[in-house]
Amino acid sequence: MANIKSAKKRVIVNRTKAERNKAIRSEVKTSIKKVEAAVAAKDLSAAQAALKVATATIESACSKGVYHKNNAARKVSRVSKAVNSIA
Repeated sequence: MANIKSAKKRVIVNRTKAERNKAIRSEVKTSIKKVEAAVAAKDLSAAQAALKVATATIESACSKGVYHKNNAARKVSRVSKAVNSIA
């Protein structure tokens, strides 16, 4: 453990941010899995509803700096493509 006060604070702040980012990433993964499950079941209405939620979750994570904008765009594109494949 660090001895300097500012270094101790950085450790605490970094741990807090890592936990927050982990929770947000987990939420994104869960929403994507829900879309994929609806696509696998060929349920168009459920897939479209899940896509709307997943897109919002991904964009939110991007705006918070958890994902790079290109990474977020790629994720949105992939889930949209999956939903459009059953339409």
